[in-house]
Amino acid sequence: MKYLIGLSYLFFLSEFILMILKRSKKSTSKQSSDRGSLVLLWVFITLCFTFGFILANYKVWNNFNFILEGIGLLFIVIGLIIRWTSIFQLNKAFTVDVAIGHEQKLKTDGVYKSVRHPSYLGLLLIMIGFSIGMNSYLSMLVIIIPMFLVIQYRIFVEEKVLVDAFGEEFISYRQKTKKLIPWIY
Repeated sequence: MKYLIGLSYLFFLSEFILMILKRSKKSTSKQSSDRGSLVLLWVFITLCFTFGFILANYKVWNNFNFILEGIGLLFIVIGLIIRWTSIFQLNKAFTVDVAIGHEQKLKTDGVYKSVRHPSYLGLLLIMIGFSIGMNSYLSMLVIIIPMFLVIQYRIFVEEKVLVDAFGEEFISYRQKTKKLIPWIY
């Protein structure tokens, strides 16, 4: 569990740095409409982690629980790889707030070929991994369900901006690719 707590600090630090460095600028954005989704995302990540760790099972640990913690860590690592790969592939077009740059093109290759929102898939896997590693069904419930709903809202906001910015090109892309989970959803 101590590894999970330390990893959560690193996760928060990386997301905080991302928030500082990758905000859109009014001068370089042709379209921006976050609709409070960034603040909502941060509030829910904080609340989900807080209540997840409060409800975590720190007392009863056997071999099965250590295996679960390992599975959770695997989810976190896979989620981080997917999230950061998608961020690097978008490069300058990635912003933490929902915005489209003047010169931005619709990204449909790389990890974006399989799923429209790989960054959110990575975030969801990270959150699932932390919840599994907390060794508590209640922790899983207070993390996974709210985070899934907040991510769905964020995707709704983002896709509205993408339709407005790219029109038929995005609509066609949306019909060919899954929203969040490759081949499924």
